[in-house]
Amino acid sequence: MSQHTFNLGEASLIPDHSGALWWPEAATLIVADLHLEKGSHYAQRSAQFLPPYDTAATLDALERVVKQLRPDRVIALGDSVHDTRAVERIDAGQAARVAEITETVEWIWVAGNHDPTPPVAWGGRVEQEIMIGPLTFRHEAQRGALREISGHYHPKARVPARGAIVSGRCFAHDSKRAVLPAFGAYAGGLNVLDPAISTLFEPDFAVVVIGKGRLFRFAATQLAH
Repeated sequence: MSQHTFNLGEASLIPDHSGALWWPEAATLIVADLHLEKGSHYAQRSAQFLPPYDTAATLDALERVVKQLRPDRVIALGDSVHDTRAVERIDAGQAARVAEITETVEWIWVAGNHDPTPPVAWGGRVEQEIMIGPLTFRHEAQRGALREISGHYHPKARVPARGAIVSGRCFAHDSKRAVLPAFGAYAGGLNVLDPAISTLFEPDFAVVVIGKGRLFRFAATQLAH
């Protein structure tokens, strides 16, 4: 059992260095905010150029963690594509990679605000939210919910270290809910101490930060704004 394991009810959950969350008892892998084709969206819609390699990099990471953990089920917690036209822009080879992954497992697309109608042409099925065992999976956290796992906020943590501040994507959790980091290669992040995120949790919530080659656990009180 990983030292970073945490429980929601009777479910024991393990953060993975990839940014995915692993629920071994249910052989379920959870990822949030893939934002596939974000680079091509920016290339078409704004003056901000992002190299168009985010989809390949995100799928590389997804394939690695699926191969490593061999889940029976994968739940993608919304915003799996960056916008509703992403399916039209994606390279055929990358689309085939998505379809190949969804054929090997039970794949559930949870609808997000960027993808209210996720790409069922790639396989899997769509749910607005889904309850499995003691856990509820949705894109955006609902205040007052219990045993909830969500994404949407792309949490990042800032940690004082040797006179400097280091930051990284993070899992945030207390005894009631968890918010996952964005899995997408180009997804940005919001400081987990921002009230939009921090007020979802009890004051003593914790984070698991994705560092270079390993994970680090901190209490919220150890973080920097």
